[in-house]
Amino acid sequence: MPDLTHSPLSTRPETSRALRTSGIIIGVAAVLLVALGLSMRAYSSKDLNEWTAAQAITTVAVVSPVKSDANRVLELPGRFEAFATAPIYARVPGYLKNWQVDIGAQVKAGQVLGEIETPDLDQQLLEARADMESAKANMALSESTLKRMQSLLASKVISQQEYENRASDFEAKQAQFQSSKANYERLQVNKRFARITAPFNGVVTERNTDIGALINIGSSASPPLFTISDASKLRLYVNVPQTYSSIIKNGDEANITVPEHQGKTFKATVAASSGAIDAGTSTARLQLTLDNASGELLPGSYARVSFAVQSAAETLSIPASALIFNAAGLQVATVGQDSKVTLKSISITRDLGKSLEINGLLAQDKVIDNPPDGISNGEAVSVKTAKEPG
Repeated sequence: MPDLTHSPLSTRPETSRALRTSGIIIGVAAVLLVALGLSMRAYSSKDLNEWTAAQAITTVAVVSPVKSDANRVLELPGRFEAFATAPIYARVPGYLKNWQVDIGAQVKAGQVLGEIETPDLDQQLLEARADMESAKANMALSESTLKRMQSLLASKVISQQEYENRASDFEAKQAQFQSSKANYERLQVNKRFARITAPFNGVVTERNTDIGALINIGSSASPPLFTISDASKLRLYVNVPQTYSSIIKNGDEANITVPEHQGKTFKATVAASSGAIDAGTSTARLQLTLDNASGELLPGSYARVSFAVQSAAETLSIPASALIFNAAGLQVATVGQDSKVTLKSISITRDLGKSLEINGLLAQDKVIDNPPDGISNGEAVSVKTAKEPG
């Protein structure tokens, strides 16, 4: 009987089982690979969505408003003006005969600055004098005639009517004489204005004419012949922010510095206030006065005015870079606990250059520095580490 143990027919079931097992393993591996691929794709898609959403939120830096010291020095720009300034115009027409002083000259009240030749006025004076003399002669003749008629009236030679007519003629002649005399005296007064004189002690700061120049009766439409300024005492004008307008009073002192006198301080006293707030600048205009007998300070020059003030209200400052200016006016963007933006309107009380003293915020507010364009109320933002304003 033949041996079937190692025959080809006996190995077929084993081979089939091995192939079936391999197929199952391969199938399971394929399913696992597909499942792994799908899960990795879903995870990558989730990361991408989260990254995209994170990138869509604006990241901002915030600063906290800084409290200012209540006892502080308020520094403001100012401008000097002479205590008295007089632009001098001609009162009579003619030609400039001469001028006696030039710019920078010290003059006394009544001192002659120049003279004007007045040929037209001289002729008018001659004519007015002749008219006055003629009216005087007519008045004298009428007066003598009236005296004769008065004696004739007493002897009944003339009627009362004739006497009254002659008396009326005398009064008319007398009025004509007074009129011609007044006209002559008016021209004499005008002639005295041919000598241009200083109205007060001071310095000549302008001379806008020369010998032979045609002189017309002056007005503000043309430059003055001379300008005299009394700079022995100066006025100093400064615009004070509304916040401090009620703090600085008449009689308060201020320290004054000027660029041309480095390290030197001058004293000025508040003399007057405008008593009103300018709607355009939200400032009140103050006038200070100071002595300048030495002549160190020049009218028209710039000055730095320092007031020692104590503010009753708490003052906060923020960086100038946090400011937003749009149709709603001056605003800043703040961030709340919910990371949402709130726009707040503010007003500037003092501009310090890099920083601004403002009203309209609280000390605990978080202000966005360098806010992006188009930032709006309710917008979600991401806050990065805060920094102090410079």
